[in-house]
Amino acid sequence: MNERLLALSKAGVSIWLDDLSRERLTSGNLAHLIADWSVVGVTTNPTIFAAALSKGDEYADMIAEQRAAGASVEDAVHALMVADVQEACDLFSATYEQTNGFDGRVSIEVDPTLAHDTQATLEQARALWAMVDRENALIKIPATDAGLPAITAAIAEGISVNVTLIFSLERYQQVIDAYTSISAWISSAATLWTCEVRPPSRTPAWPLSCTPRPSAATNGRTSSVLGPTSNVRCGRRRR
Repeated sequence: MNERLLALSKAGVSIWLDDLSRERLTSGNLAHLIADWSVVGVTTNPTIFAAALSKGDEYADMIAEQRAAGASVEDAVHALMVADVQEACDLFSATYEQTNGFDGRVSIEVDPTLAHDTQATLEQARALWAMVDRENALIKIPATDAGLPAITAAIAEGISVNVTLIFSLERYQQVIDAYTSISAWISSAATLWTCEVRPPSRTPAWPLSCTPRPSAATNGRTSSVLGPTSNVRCGRRRR
């Protein structure tokens, strides 16, 4: 057990791993990080996944299966990435249950090339949410002008969202507005929602990112100074 990370966890800090690969899953490394390094969540994106694909032959059998099925390159990549996220979600299921849905989540990102197309971003968010089919998944959407309405629509449809690429205080506020604009819908729904805010910082990004857990005093909203950009995570929690 890593005592320093355990101390951070006991102090109320959620420790996330900014990396995911088939090797981490099959080797037991991710399970080890959960058990001994206090890791309570994972985020991945196309760049991270491309790096994972380029190393070794962990995906060889899965790629062969996709090729035999006649899948396009895009569909094959999505299938492989979704499979990793599903398995990671399952590893974090106990954490998700124990924290009432605040921790134990795994984030998967929509295609960055869709960042300036609201409808295409929303459609892929829906598709990824359905493909992963795990309650503790998060769909990462960039906070571009086109991404903001997609964020609102996705959350309103019950999709848990991780907002990324927030580079100014003005955009930070716009993301919060995108979330609060559906507050009337949220307050009438049977699901309790939480929104976690991580403001910008000059601190360099590390593979392990840490985020304080919310308290009743802050109405579920928390802030952290770890990471060079801001993320907002909005997800469903059980009552």
